[in-house]
Amino acid sequence: MTPSQKRFGLSCALAAVLLSAACSPTVKVETPDKPITINMNINISHEIRMKVDKDLENTFEKNESIF
Repeated sequence: MTPSQKRFGLSCALAAVLLSAACSPTVKVETPDKPITINMNINISHEIRMKVDKDLENTFEKNESIF
């Protein structure tokens, strides 16, 4: 092999290594700009209505003469 062929072979190998390194996947982990907010709107009115309804039913059963 002549020196120019060796240089060409080395430059091709170097180019292949550089090109394969450029194709490797990367993962970036960044913190968010704004703080994370959790919206916890809980509807409790259903539970309250059930308790009131049960209390009313019990009252009506105990005092049937109300109505």
